[in-house]
Amino acid sequence: MTQDVKSMDSQSWGLLIALSVLWGGAFFFVGVAVKELPPLTIVLARVALAALMLLPLFWRYGHALPKTIAAWAPFFVMGLLNNVLPFSFLFAGQTQLTVGLASIINAMTPLFTVVVMASFGEERMTVNRVVGVMLGVLGVAILRGFDGSMNAGQTIGVGLCLVATLSYGFAALWGRRHLGGVAPLKSATCQLICSSAIMVVVVAVVDQPWTLPAPSQATWLSLIALAFFGTAIAYIVFFQILVRAGASNVMLVTLLIPITALLLGYLFLDEAIRVQEIIGALVIGLGLLFIDGRLLKFAAR
Repeated sequence: MTQDVKSMDSQSWGLLIALSVLWGGAFFFVGVAVKELPPLTIVLARVALAALMLLPLFWRYGHALPKTIAAWAPFFVMGLLNNVLPFSFLFAGQTQLTVGLASIINAMTPLFTVVVMASFGEERMTVNRVVGVMLGVLGVAILRGFDGSMNAGQTIGVGLCLVATLSYGFAALWGRRHLGGVAPLKSATCQLICSSAIMVVVVAVVDQPWTLPAPSQATWLSLIALAFFGTAIAYIVFFQILVRAGASNVMLVTLLIPITALLLGYLFLDEAIRVQEIIGALVIGLGLLFIDGRLLKFAAR
């Protein structure tokens, strides 16, 4: 994360802010949808619709779908780790948490990624990374409240969201080891197709959506927006930033997403913004800056 840090021009910053709005908005759209639909059904809608939206672009750039089970296998595992498990846990967590709080916990993803990478020998656990992880843990403790201010349901929600961020960490490990030479658009599209196949089976067994009451227009619009803006378009913008500014800079989006999510939840869902959420978000953000190395380099200059 601290290697090959490129400079950020105005267009890269614009794309980064746009991505934070897209992914922050995804938490908002889920917050609307979970009021009427079970989390697993929302996951299926997100990945299936996004896959359908990316396929024309996938073919437009000359990509071809894998032709053997062995060729599909890496995308299947990536879809499980990067979409199915984290989306399912996050959306289930959002049945107990506000949009803003879920997005703040999701910002722990780079911290868990560092731990997973170091545990499997992919990256060194340097002093600044250890400090960053410790700050992240402190930030979550602040969110939880040292005085037990959260009820049992909210505590479970925090735990579910933390498991989701851990799954993203394992997805990063799998992607580095097995999908390093794959074009980003192909990786995104194929893993979404695999995620859709998994979720069709899971949802058919668990939720049986054909038995559920028909969702409202607001929920349908939220699902479409979640798939189009929060997934398909977000992937495209993410890869644009990755090419222009590198992996280190694109990770800065995790600092911006909670801001967008908190504001959307406050403005449209009447969710209160608590002081401890702001403090917890700032502490987690400080931890991310330590892991990124930017803070120490700035101090040195």
